[in-house]
Amino acid sequence: MNRSQPLVLGIESSCDETGVGIVRGTTLLTNTVSSSMDEHVRFGGVIPEIASRAHLDAFVPTLEQALSDAGVSLDEVDAIAVTSGPGLAGALMVGVCAAKALAVATGKPLYAINHLVAHVGVGLLESNGNEAPQLPENLGALLVSGGHTEILRINSITDDVVLLGSTIDDAAGEAYDKVARILGLGYPGGPAIDKVARTGNPKSIRFPRGLSQPKYMGTAEEPGKHRYDWSFSGLKTAVARCVEQFEARGEDIPVADIAAAFQEAVVDIISSKAVLACREHGIKDVLLGGGVAANSRLRELTGQRCASAGIRLHVPPLDLCTDNGAMVAALGAQLVMAGVEPSGIGFAPDSSMPVTSVSLPA
Repeated sequence: MNRSQPLVLGIESSCDETGVGIVRGTTLLTNTVSSSMDEHVRFGGVIPEIASRAHLDAFVPTLEQALSDAGVSLDEVDAIAVTSGPGLAGALMVGVCAAKALAVATGKPLYAINHLVAHVGVGLLESNGNEAPQLPENLGALLVSGGHTEILRINSITDDVVLLGSTIDDAAGEAYDKVARILGLGYPGGPAIDKVARTGNPKSIRFPRGLSQPKYMGTAEEPGKHRYDWSFSGLKTAVARCVEQFEARGEDIPVADIAAAFQEAVVDIISSKAVLACREHGIKDVLLGGGVAANSRLRELTGQRCASAGIRLHVPPLDLCTDNGAMVAALGAQLVMAGVEPSGIGFAPDSSMPVTSVSLPA
């Protein structure tokens, strides 16, 4: 196996995207994604059984397209990496079984990796012809997606990831989907709210910022239990009550203003707590990842607050922020280059895999 510039095939199937990516070391060769999002629109959210069946239908064509686009064969691949968790149990199983079948058929080593840490790994790929960035010391990662909102400290991308804070209920992406449904904006909620919010007044309504009260925050010397954590369920309820009040008065619902005020509440608390965690843990570089990283206001406000705090913000290209196989391959390549032993085929997918487990041991 080429451990200095390994050719790694990555497979992602944790939710509704079937992703196959191929990297050579830190160079991205292809990122092929087949999404079943359109099949979930009429339900207003991802239906696990539909997602699993879509993965079954899409995997072989997506794999063949990725190999063709990269101009490589399975024989040339040095290792296979697959998302083993967290995610939807049935969806994960499809990707893991496919990866195991490929590993058995080709004799290639298989790495079972963490979906969340992979969002960080994608930041180590070369982009726009530039050299791959070196992993800086004191690196943090802010992951904001449909299922996760977390701030991490990355001591080592291959074996030492520390969870500093996370959501205790809804993730930010879930809150976007639920509020979009309340406002009649459809699914997925993130892009819909982001678009409508641009014509609204974010100061028109003051929605709550969860877990920001002193009893939760504490101080730097005596941190509160939820100093770096988030909660979005109360915000979602506040939006629902706001809409009900307009309806009860027989007034038109100011959709754009509510969307803008809701979005401001989300990005305000996410960015402020993330920057606080970074400052208090000596983190000088932070990578923003996950599907909600595509949100224009989140990128803008997080960038402003990081700059004010002397923190460098790194944001991957938009197509690498959402779930994809390239990020899985990227982290797999990092594991190969670090000499980490493969996982073998005896592991099982773990829908609640903790972020502190970068990969599963043999």
